[in-house]
Amino acid sequence: MADAPYLVALALFDQGGKRAMPLAGKSQTEVVAEGEAPGSLGKELALDLLLRVWQRSDEGPLQRAAAAASLLLVELPMERLPEDLPQIKAGWLSSGDTTTCLKALQRISSRAWRVSSEKFKPVALTPMW
Repeated sequence: MADAPYLVALALFDQGGKRAMPLAGKSQTEVVAEGEAPGSLGKELALDLLLRVWQRSDEGPLQRAAAAASLLLVELPMERLPEDLPQIKAGWLSSGDTTTCLKALQRISSRAWRVSSEKFKPVALTPMW
């Protein structure tokens, strides 16, 4: 499974004047076809991450930092995880430059999806790039 890409859920938000980017990730056992969105694994990661973010709301109000792009699923090659993703996270936490952060994610990932929800509709995964 070393060749299987890693699926990462990430959230970009502000809390009490500080930026946060919690992550949840897992190696994919079955990679979805081009043009398709991750199925149950993507929704599982998004739910896990959202529960952790929700628990943080006990510490104070949360505000999305990147509008519709504040909750993402990103498919990454395993070799990008140890160095590239932590650098992107650190850069965004220090600068708050969401455009640069998203461009950096796009450079290391071929696929990403925005996670969204509308009343009476299932969770939607919309391609970012």
